[in-house]
Amino acid sequence: MTQTSSSLCKSFFRYAMLNVLGMVGLSCYILADTFFISKGLGANGLAALNLAIPVYSFIHGSGLMLGMGGATRYSVLQGQGSSHTHEAKLVFLHTLHMLVLFAALFVLLGIFCSEGITALLGANEEIFSMTKTYLQVILLFSPAFLLNEVLICFVRNDGNPRLPMLGMLFGSLSNIVLDYIFIFPFHLGILGAVLATGFAPLVSMAILSFHWFSKKNSAALKLKHFFVQATSAQALSSRLSLARQTISLGFPSLISEVASGVVMIVFNFLILSLQGNLGVAAYGVIANLSLVVNSIYTGIAQGMQPLASQAYGQTMASEQNMTSEQPELQSQKTGRPNALRQIFRYAITTTLLVSAVLYAGIFLFADPITRVFNSEQNATLQEIAVLGLKLYFTSIPFTGFNILLTTFFISTMKALPAQIISLLRGLLLVIPLAFLLSALADLNGVWLTLPLTEAIVALLGIGLMRRK
Repeated sequence: MTQTSSSLCKSFFRYAMLNVLGMVGLSCYILADTFFISKGLGANGLAALNLAIPVYSFIHGSGLMLGMGGATRYSVLQGQGSSHTHEAKLVFLHTLHMLVLFAALFVLLGIFCSEGITALLGANEEIFSMTKTYLQVILLFSPAFLLNEVLICFVRNDGNPRLPMLGMLFGSLSNIVLDYIFIFPFHLGILGAVLATGFAPLVSMAILSFHWFSKKNSAALKLKHFFVQATSAQALSSRLSLARQTISLGFPSLISEVASGVVMIVFNFLILSLQGNLGVAAYGVIANLSLVVNSIYTGIAQGMQPLASQAYGQTMASEQNMTSEQPELQSQKTGRPNALRQIFRYAITTTLLVSAVLYAGIFLFADPITRVFNSEQNATLQEIAVLGLKLYFTSIPFTGFNILLTTFFISTMKALPAQIISLLRGLLLVIPLAFLLSALADLNGVWLTLPLTEAIVALLGIGLMRRK
């Protein structure tokens, strides 16, 4: 291994490790809710939380769409050199403008449409009130969730991965502490759980704010530039172009995040018809553990993204500057694609190793994992969840590969193949397979829907990768 590849390897594992830690901490939002709600409110509280989680997933996914789309474009422009700093500033500014529009929409939905959304999600009379409370408060806190996601992505792509990790970890820790305080000493029930979740991004943003006083903060993220640009007129066509680029690159991230919410809605509908509220509560254990698993893969992928985007931006710059009088640039042109391949190999190898460890742990400890959340020690819930864990998580290696490949396509400005993979995983394939397999094999068919979906998409993804 050369010194260059050694340095690249260290950078990848530094970014990946910090992002995995941060993402796992972020996923603990919902895990903490699940644990404390199961202790304080039992199976009905768990079912209410499970029905409301898709709304959180959509808010989180929207923030990730804006953050990943804008920050990827930002990182590529930074990689192209100082001549593109002004464009990078505009990307940051316009991403914040789009954030305001999304936040306003979610808040209005929370104020006027929470009851209708609760009914649409399938909550019955027994759990309707708890479900409505959770999703309404989540929607009202949406500006904090959105801004936190955007800042995390931009600060990470501005060469400071440690600060987003600390923000996510301390945000999650505050969520866990407040969960206990609000649910037990204060007896606030489901309202306490969702308030704890809503305060967490505020803690995270307080930590992220230190980036603006850090030497790592580049010129493109200086607040003084933001205020100057915010008061200057920009051409409408330029704004629309940047908005299209941001949404196009970030859309796969939205779909990947919302996919879990779509799967939850479909699975909840099918499981309610097959096993009732107990089945939904058992699926709540599986779905919440799935958030942690997905967060690990997302952490690896997002750790790869800034390095891949920067290498891609440098490739573009070297191609633009290539002349016959500068043969030394030819080595840069070929070297950077080699760097991209190395980064991708590191990410794939890490994903496969992590997949083996994760599935072994879930298979061997499915029973004690379920008991943690089965506070009422319901034997039927225990049996359903244990088998479900073992079948559902055979999807692990395919899920990791698909998340990684999608992010790599985004990182190198190839939005279309990333969108194809994300749409198939989240909407076009998983929904018909869920209905088909549940009709053929009842509840076991539901558990096997995700493994089959992810395996088919992974095969298609390999074909797209070979072409690109």
